[in-house]
Amino acid sequence: MAEQKLPEKAQETEMKREKVRVVPIKYIDDSPDHPFQVRDDEEMMSLVESIATFGVITPVIARKTADERYELISGHRRKRACELLHIDTLPIIVRDLSREEGIILMVDSNLQREHILPSEKAFAYKMKMEALKRTAGRPSKDNSTPVAGNLRGKETADVIGENSGESGDQVRRYIRLTELIPQLLQMVDEGKIAFRPAVELSYLEKEEQEDLLETIESEDCTPSLAQAIRMKGLSRDNQLDMDKIFE
Repeated sequence: MAEQKLPEKAQETEMKREKVRVVPIKYIDDSPDHPFQVRDDEEMMSLVESIATFGVITPVIARKTADERYELISGHRRKRACELLHIDTLPIIVRDLSREEGIILMVDSNLQREHILPSEKAFAYKMKMEALKRTAGRPSKDNSTPVAGNLRGKETADVIGENSGESGDQVRRYIRLTELIPQLLQMVDEGKIAFRPAVELSYLEKEEQEDLLETIESEDCTPSLAQAIRMKGLSRDNQLDMDKIFE
């Protein structure tokens, strides 16, 4: 099933069995709404150097779409490194996956990365949750077992947490971050706003978040967890205004 992860050695064995083909990069599209940033940072430069020396050792994974094109599932950083090196082709393994199965595999593959921003994990968990809900009870193309069969009797967030080594509650907290306005979410990524206060602030209306952002910028300070919880309560009671935020 798409959301189940094989042990690392088993994955390598399985990939060796699959046919690797070389495809022009111009025919390989990034996954729509890919939640993981591809940054031209120090790690990317290290990857560029490695590919320049040894080539692309591990093929990327993609699924076939219409008009002889492919949608990238795993390997967005390798693709970018090749583009920086002006390499025109990529070794790829094509898997017969639905859009939802591709999302689940894409999220699971990228969650193995060492450095993941809170916003990346937040949108990744949200994408996987929505994909799992859409595929619940639907058989995969090569398996008679429903793709999300293990959802029966469980919350989707709990299933995601089991596969990711986190609690269902923590998965739900991350997904709440997607309700933050972009500027506040960026502050979470930068470590200016702590994770738990950010979760509480996500319950504020967008206009209230804008007022909070203005206060943060003018006063050069961010709310503590206790302050964030108080603002959430005031918002729920329709009593949160600029003066209360300033207090």
